[in-house]
Amino acid sequence: MMTGVGSSHIKRNLYGLECRRVEEFHAIGKGGIYLSGLDDAVIVSMGTGTAMVHARSGGGMKHLGGTGVGGGTLMGLSKLLISAENVEHIEEFAGEGDLSNVDLRIKDITAKDSNAELNAELTASNFGNVSDIATKGDIALGILNMVYESIAMTSIFAARSRGVKDIVLTGNLTKLSYCKTKFDEFNGLGYGVRFVIPELAQFATVIGTALSGIEGYKSEELI
Repeated sequence: MMTGVGSSHIKRNLYGLECRRVEEFHAIGKGGIYLSGLDDAVIVSMGTGTAMVHARSGGGMKHLGGTGVGGGTLMGLSKLLISAENVEHIEEFAGEGDLSNVDLRIKDITAKDSNAELNAELTASNFGNVSDIATKGDIALGILNMVYESIAMTSIFAARSRGVKDIVLTGNLTKLSYCKTKFDEFNGLGYGVRFVIPELAQFATVIGTALSGIEGYKSEELI
């Protein structure tokens, strides 16, 4: 069983084994539901870009769309702005960063005695307040923050459009320590959704592919 855009190039058996292709969005949904143990959720696959699938246990998977912001964005901007091409180095830089030297927050543009409903710590503009003294650490943290915030808000909109409360995060971007920090923060902001990062989240799509083989995959299960 194979999935992903690269699998479309495989037109013959490999090592004497029949190769069957599973739609990636089906695999994302199947794997996310299995790992989370939930019956109904929006599954977010954070790879090079980001894909979102509404999945139900025992039901069809609905691709909701996605965004080009993802791991590719993180790596490309980090290479361009701080000459870092290694995820471990990006995380190391970010650990010393200060978002106040990069991002514009609500509290930066709102009077302290304002009764505004928005949390003063929320980002008003990613990279909207870049300081002349911003360090590599500040910029690395700003890039991480922008990527995760973009994914978070798009996921919230997707979940609301389907009347779903649980959002399951999968893919390699779940392995970065800032991921849990950022989404725990979102869980406390009152958006009416819950972000979940299951164990082995980085393997969700391939697990969904394997499960599709065991259960007998039918392409019409993707609706």
